[in-house]
Amino acid sequence: MILARYCLIAAVIFAFGCSRPAALTGGMRVGLITPGSIGDAAWNSGAYRGLLEIRDSLHLNVSQVEARTPGEQEEALRTYAAQGYDLVFAHGFEFQGAAERVSRQYPKTVFIVTSGERAAGNVAPLIFRLEEASYLCGMVAAGMTKSNVLGFVGGIELPPIKAAYDGWVRGARSVNPKVDARQIYLNSFDDAAAGREAALALIRVGADMFHHNADAAALGLFQAVKETRGVYAFGANSDQSGLAPDRVLGSAVIDLPRAFLLVAREVRDGKFSPRVESFGLKSGVVRYEPNPALDPLVPARLKAWVRAAADSIAAGTLAPGPPSLASRPDSTTEPVRASAR
Repeated sequence: MILARYCLIAAVIFAFGCSRPAALTGGMRVGLITPGSIGDAAWNSGAYRGLLEIRDSLHLNVSQVEARTPGEQEEALRTYAAQGYDLVFAHGFEFQGAAERVSRQYPKTVFIVTSGERAAGNVAPLIFRLEEASYLCGMVAAGMTKSNVLGFVGGIELPPIKAAYDGWVRGARSVNPKVDARQIYLNSFDDAAAGREAALALIRVGADMFHHNADAAALGLFQAVKETRGVYAFGANSDQSGLAPDRVLGSAVIDLPRAFLLVAREVRDGKFSPRVESFGLKSGVVRYEPNPALDPLVPARLKAWVRAAADSIAAGTLAPGPPSLASRPDSTTEPVRASAR
């Protein structure tokens, strides 16, 4: 069974490879393993765009495979390394342990764990401080809410997702200390129906401003927002204003193509050394992008506060950490769990 799954992953890597044989440089090969669909319009699609940028800008062989379970993820890492890939992007916090185990057998392959924890051997993390952009989303949400209730839908409660939620809440409370922050974790990044149901549950308790970090499951959240008058959302990981142009006020964006290209160029040029690489607002890789179509709805004074906060975060004088007002009796910080369907 294990051998069969290994062969299947190898076949999928071959089938989904997107190399350009006419424009190769030195035979370097780059692999990407995503934990979900590259059609999610968020985390995984951004990584795939990064892979294509590597192909088109550096003219390298590239390949992508989807691996959802821990076993499949480790096998995919091992398959790429065994095939001699020079650089493998393991796209998610959950890949850290598997990448370290596989790397011990394949020291010539560079493994990059996005949202990873630590550098170990030939494994290095790219850390994206999305909480800095989510802080700005929270500020806008708190300044625009009519109900004082904010909703957040997460896929799985991983540390980087919790950090983004904390940034969202702290940003909101810097503008309006009385906001009631509610959250639901789905235990899934793929279930759009559960995402929609979670958003509707939060709407029923008064939430009129939403943020998320739920990948494809968030497509259901945007559907619920579009169905409900007076409710708005903020995108995550990518500019998601196109999913609901008249309901998305802005997005907390990670420019994954830019970050991926920086790493791939270093590996190609023999200049890469495993290290912790962290990106925030100052780098431009993480940023808040308002939706131009709805920008006129946001008061000028609130925009000025957001710009000032962004400057302070970039300068290191404002840290979007855990909500300082989490113990207030008018706040709800314990996760609300979605019911099983």
